[in-house]
Amino acid sequence: MNTKPTLVVALGGNALLKRGEPLEAAVQRKNIDVAARTIAQLTRQWRVVLVHGNGPQVGLLALQNSAYEPVMPYPLDVLGAESQGMIGYMLQQALKNALPEREVSVLLTQVEVDPHDPAFTHPTKYIGPVYTAEEARVLGEQKGWTLKADGACWRRVVPSPQPKRIIESDAIRTLIARDHLVICNGGGGVPVVENADGYHGIEAVIDKDLSAALLAQSLQARALLILTDADAVYLNWGKPTQRPLTHTTPDALSALHFDAGSMGPKIAACCAFVNQSHGIAGIGALEDGLEILSGNRGTLIALAPSHA
Repeated sequence: MNTKPTLVVALGGNALLKRGEPLEAAVQRKNIDVAARTIAQLTRQWRVVLVHGNGPQVGLLALQNSAYEPVMPYPLDVLGAESQGMIGYMLQQALKNALPEREVSVLLTQVEVDPHDPAFTHPTKYIGPVYTAEEARVLGEQKGWTLKADGACWRRVVPSPQPKRIIESDAIRTLIARDHLVICNGGGGVPVVENADGYHGIEAVIDKDLSAALLAQSLQARALLILTDADAVYLNWGKPTQRPLTHTTPDALSALHFDAGSMGPKIAACCAFVNQSHGIAGIGALEDGLEILSGNRGTLIALAPSHA
């Protein structure tokens, strides 16, 4: 019987394909090998459930998907499912090589969203590669995409509705009970809506951090760890006065503003999890792993002692 506490790890798509790196399989495999070593270390103390992002990857699939004009482009929900298979396969193989004694399972996961979510009229989720301002202008005109500034560059943005329910949650619990290292909710999960005749995909990309928080709450996890391409949460990001937040609380973070397309959902996910579960949450760089949860690196979020 595995008595280790449960940890949900949300692995960012930008941690697997860093900004500016070519969107190639070999590059992604190299970063995934780093991720596998970090996850392997975490399994010594935790029962790990792994969620991954897909922003760069699903954006690349969308570009490749639209290149062959005789066929109508596949919708984002189908591309999201493709990215679950692609990234899940690479993670599964690397983790199995790092932990040959463990069972590692990838579960294609659907997540229900509200078709009337206001996110469908206000896209914020960055996907795909970075562009110059001129490239973004041309792509917006040619493809009808919405593009927004992402730091010094531009990227495509798509709707990112709130996750409501994980359809395959029972299957996830069953695999965990059999001590599998489970990779699920990939890319936040395939976005679906429920109609009178059942579930149907919808054009969106669910934020994987919010999806991971929902999963962590449903599994009664002790901790949520978000690994990304930033080494911590920063105050005054991008300014000469920027400084990292090492230890903080949901109440303190609620008084601050963070970008809705990047750090904002990560902080919202962590705060929601900590407030509801009274567990801990961490945000930091892929390679820092255990050090984030011990409070030595990155940003650790917990309730104030009087509320714990």
